[in-house]
This record gives sequence, structure tokens and C-alpha cells, in this order.
Amino acid sequence: MNTSALIRPAWTPATIALMVIGFMVFWPLGLAMLAYIIWGDRLEGFKRDVNRATDGIFAGCRRGSDRAARWGHGSARTGNVAFDDWREKELERLAEERRKLDEMLSEFDEYARELRRAKDQEEFDRFMANRNKSKSPTTGGSTGSTTNNKRGGNSTPGLLDE
Repeated sequence: MNTSALIRPAWTPATIALMVIGFMVFWPLGLAMLAYIIWGDRLEGFKRDVNRATDGIFAGCRRGSDRAARWGHGSARTGNVAFDDWREKELERLAEERRKLDEMLSEFDEYARELRRAKDQEEFDRFMANRNKSKSPTTGGSTGSTTNNKRGGNSTPGLLDE
């Protein structure tokens, strides 16, 4: 059985049980499980961002080793010139494919980020519209009831009414 299907960041019986057990054993474990349940779906993006940053940091090391291999330093050369040339061309082709895939990944991430932003904006607009609808009748109703109470005489007398 795949453990990621059993323990996923959602309110499943398994995650609730692990959270309760975590609180009973050592409260930070329960708190960590609660955080995982609530914010665990954001871990994929976080891991991807960390991996991309790490790849960017170590890309310079890779480029340095590629230069050293081209100049015959290290164990990159086999002694067969034809094979070494073919290998170099293939590695360059693969590096270009990698750059294209990285560009497509960044474009998709940007697209997904825009979709999330649009969805969040739509939800916020709907919330504000509902909030404004519910606020406007109560504001108008309270003003009318205050004037009726002062004129009607049914209300209890206050300091200003006396």
C-alpha cells in the first residue's frame, strides 16, 4: 500500500489518529501533525522551490566540471576521439532539453500561480459582495428602529430621553 495515500494532508481517520497520538506522546508531535494536515498540501510547491534554488546554486559547479571535462581534466575523456565528440554532442543536446523542460516548468508554475490568484480573487470578491449585502440591510434597519423607539414611547427611557 502506498503510504502517501494513507497519510496525506487531509482530515482522514489515520491523520487524526496520528495527531491525537502525537499530542498524547509529546505535544510538539501532535502540533506538527496538525500543521501537516492544515498546510501539507503546500509542501509540494515548497519542495519544488527548494530543489530549484539548490539546482541553481550547484549549477555553477556543474558548469565548472563540464569545462574541466572539455579540456581533458578528470576522467571525462576515454581516449576515443569519435566517442568523446559524440558524447559531448549528446550531453549538449541533453542540457538543451533540460533547459527547455526547466523553462516549461517555470511557465507552468507561473500559469498555476495565476490560476490560484484568480481563484482567490474571485472568492474574495464573492465574500465582499456577500458581506456588503448582509451589512446594508442591518445598517438601514437599525437607523429606522432607533427613530421609531424615540417617537413611539414604548422604549425604556434613557438618560437623553428624560
